Amino acid sequence: MSPRRHQAREVVLQMLFQKDLNPDVTDKMIREQVQELLEDNEPLCRFAWGLYSGTIQSRKAIDQKIESIAAHWKLSRMPPTDRNAIRLGAYELIYTDTPHPVVIDEALELAKSFGTANSASFVNGVLDKLVPESKRKPIAAAVPEPVPAEELVDAEPVTTAAEPVTTASVD
Repeated sequence: MSPRRHQAREVVLQMLFQKDLNPDVTDKMIREQVQELLEDNEPLCRFAWGLYSGTIQSRKAIDQKIESIAAHWKLSRMPPTDRNAIRLGAYELIYTDTPHPVVIDEALELAKSFGTANSASFVNGVLDKLVPESKRKPIAAAVPEPVPAEELVDAEPVTTAAEPVTTASVD
């Protein structure tokens, strides 16, 4: 977890929370606050603004996905911090190439820092269900299949350029 990117995500969560509770806040105001909170660090500001604006632009689709997965929970009933941590995490999971373990870990840290005692487990449960199948790579798939023994019999012997190891006897 990059401490600088984590800081940017904290700012994004705060801005999403603010926009959620005060829909009249303008993008210009949000951008100014992002720059102030991230001390005009241009790369971090760009990263944060990308997450914020992407989440806002995709919010309707994200909210539909969240409601379809969070059984018995309407977004309006979720605590605002949890709702926005999930939105941010969902945006990163669905629309960016950030590895899903990083996204979920970051969202859990945000939920722990800004939410209630139950926030982290709730956020984890929802986001885990939102991980796209394309990002779920089973560990076994990364290991090549073993070659059957009968195929090894006819295989060419492996040769190396190294000299054979000899042992010298000490008298």
